[in-house]
Amino acid sequence: MTQDLPPQDYESLIRLIHDRHHNMSKTHQQIAIYLTQSPNDIAVRSVNAIAQSCNIHASSFVRFAQSLGYDGFKSLQMLFQQRLTTAAPGFEARTHALKQELKSRDDLSGADLLRDLVVSDAASVQSLIDEINVTDLAKAAEIISTAETVFLLGQLRSAPIIELIRYLLTMAGKKCVMLDPSGGLATHIARTIGPKDVLLAVSFRFYANEVVSIVEEVAALNRVIVAVSDSTLSPLAKSAHILFATQEHPGPLSRSLTAPICLAQAIALAVASRIQNNPNMPAIPSVTSTNK
Repeated sequence: MTQDLPPQDYESLIRLIHDRHHNMSKTHQQIAIYLTQSPNDIAVRSVNAIAQSCNIHASSFVRFAQSLGYDGFKSLQMLFQQRLTTAAPGFEARTHALKQELKSRDDLSGADLLRDLVVSDAASVQSLIDEINVTDLAKAAEIISTAETVFLLGQLRSAPIIELIRYLLTMAGKKCVMLDPSGGLATHIARTIGPKDVLLAVSFRFYANEVVSIVEEVAALNRVIVAVSDSTLSPLAKSAHILFATQEHPGPLSRSLTAPICLAQAIALAVASRIQNNPNMPAIPSVTSTNK
């Protein structure tokens, strides 16, 4: 009896990980999430360095690779390296060189910290160009622009992103309702979401429990959900009609909001272009400009 070959390209590997994720052990699930969140790190770092970042023993990464049919972690890692060579030529190399230069300094100045932050955030934003599906972006904009009401959900680190989306969509002329956790009413407000409405939810690890439970409850009502998260294995993924997964790149802020904020602005502009029937030059006015 012949054994099936393991995936030979990155996309096939990710599909296999998704198919098997729910049947994996807890440790292997953690590894799977890290692989989908940080593919560039997987490509360029040693298994020991990756394991240390995850607080998981390196041998678990080897066993994870073997469970998918590879002879070891290096064989799996090669697919991530192949993917990296086709995305943004030269960009990752420049980013790595700048980071290595900063690491060589014993005492970082404020300017050095700023430079480090800009480098890591630039890498995260660049990933949006490579990995956000433009078809999904267009679909999300169409769903949001035609919805009766846009319900917005995000807590903890996601709260600033949701606040920005509310501001931008409101100024673009879209009716929005914030699922505010204050007063304990977020879950109850979510139950008023109608069949012509849409829920836009944002959550990153470690995912806010109330956000996850509300998304699952709204999905059970067969309502449309657009989600922004940090992994295609996020707990929001199974409920979302459209999921945008933004990668995190290592930096002085391990959970920078730069990339998701950029994505939020892109979604809002795409919605505005449909509301204004102006695909070439959509514009979202500010409060000050509308008060003139």
